[in-house]
Amino acid sequence: MYLCSTMSIDRDTFENRNEDELTDLSVPDQVIGFLAANEDRAFKAREIASQIGVDESAVSTALSRLKNRDLVEHKATYWAVTDDEERLDGYSGYERATALFNEQLGTEDEESWREHAPSEPHPSIEDEQ
Repeated sequence: MYLCSTMSIDRDTFENRNEDELTDLSVPDQVIGFLAANEDRAFKAREIASQIGVDESAVSTALSRLKNRDLVEHKATYWAVTDDEERLDGYSGYERATALFNEQLGTEDEESWREHAPSEPHPSIEDEQ
């Protein structure tokens, strides 16, 4: 699971990054980034707050704003990132958050995904015959 680290940076990062790259992500950017990194799960606001190290009320406000932009989905007390990739790609904070997470956690290895992919389609996918 992703944990946002906003306390300190190493000296190399300090010396080799510009000011824009060192500016902290906004709370909505952190929330959408966390949910996107965990796209196969849904979380309560307090769980998101705990994982990204932000006050729960700030996370709740961010979730409401993200919902108004159709970037997250809400059911009962749970929140998940939208599965509308086009909408996510249009959100400027998503690109910045993704770049930061790729830097911190590494990019996904497409070949590794293929290696572990099932050979049969998921039962929920209907044949188009």
